[in-house]
Amino acid sequence: MPFECLPIYPCQLPPPRPCCAVDIDLGAVGKLTRTLAWICGEFKADRARFILRMQTVCHTVSFLTAASFLGWSLPLVGQDYLEILSSWYCSFGTCCKTGDCRIANNITGLELDLSRRLHGQHLAKDVILRAVQGFLETTRPEKALALSFHGWSGTGKNFVARMIADHLYRDGLRSECVKVFISLFHFPHPKYVDLYKVQLKKQVSETVQLCKQSLFIFDEAEKLHSGLLDAIKPYVDHYDSINEVDYRRSIFLFLSNIGGNIINQVTLDFWRAGRAREEITMEYLEQHLRLELLESTDGGFAHSHLLEENLIDFFVPFLPLENRHVKLCVRDAFLARSLPYTEEMLDEVVRMMVFVPKEEKLFSAQGCKSVSHRINYFLP
Repeated sequence: MPFECLPIYPCQLPPPRPCCAVDIDLGAVGKLTRTLAWICGEFKADRARFILRMQTVCHTVSFLTAASFLGWSLPLVGQDYLEILSSWYCSFGTCCKTGDCRIANNITGLELDLSRRLHGQHLAKDVILRAVQGFLETTRPEKALALSFHGWSGTGKNFVARMIADHLYRDGLRSECVKVFISLFHFPHPKYVDLYKVQLKKQVSETVQLCKQSLFIFDEAEKLHSGLLDAIKPYVDHYDSINEVDYRRSIFLFLSNIGGNIINQVTLDFWRAGRAREEITMEYLEQHLRLELLESTDGGFAHSHLLEENLIDFFVPFLPLENRHVKLCVRDAFLARSLPYTEEMLDEVVRMMVFVPKEEKLFSAQGCKSVSHRINYFLP
């Protein structure tokens, strides 16, 4: 221990709930000699106040942002030094496994949820789990993870986005690490696109500085102006940092209805050929999906630099839902509200749904979207 003040802090009070830690060799602390000396000076000047300030901050924000929160000016250069400092701080107690108590990264829970609650989506289950798990297990990813979800409304795109947030972050969609943007709500007027670009870049930058592993969800991505998508392109690209901020640990989800028709047509063709939908492979469907995206005239998403420069890591297809899948959604809706049900009740709710095409009546036109409201019909 290079400084006599280091072991004193944990003896004063029980360690506060740690909020950050980074698995870095503490031998590198030698690089922080002057920084630690400055901290020790603060500590020795008023130990009680220093301890109280650190304890309060840790319940509020990550130690990586504590300096700016308190108005301190740390003589450090680069995020690596801040990470080493956070590792030193958390060495006094048991820190969260992920290094940040706001982050859960519960891959086991995500896998179980996808398996039990996402119906009729064998491709999405496999691709999403592999992509997210592989990304989180990569020590130094080359770029942020970018996933694009495609399919009809009600097939599970928003449902899965919520699952990812719930299992990767302690507070789910309410986490300060998660930002959701809805095209027509957050960016309704094309004439203000330049203002939106500034605001969007500012929000992305501030969120990543506050939370290194941030999640950004763009709903109705096909309605986003191409200028907005191009504004966030640098954050998804292969850059080590932008203005000294590293975005490579971020996750970007784009949810879109584009490609829904070709996904449905491929699924219908398999059914007409007497083949199970589970035989549809990612390789086969992704070729058709990419082609439709390139030919699409719907919005700016298909013609943004994100697609043109191949910055989307996976195009995830969500297949149309059949009668049996909707029935499972109905069952889940009853269970979620702890309501009793019978097979007849499940069938009745399914019969209330609209199915297409007109001849086959194979796919639910609204997926499972209105199921939770339709079961109210059976309440006493």
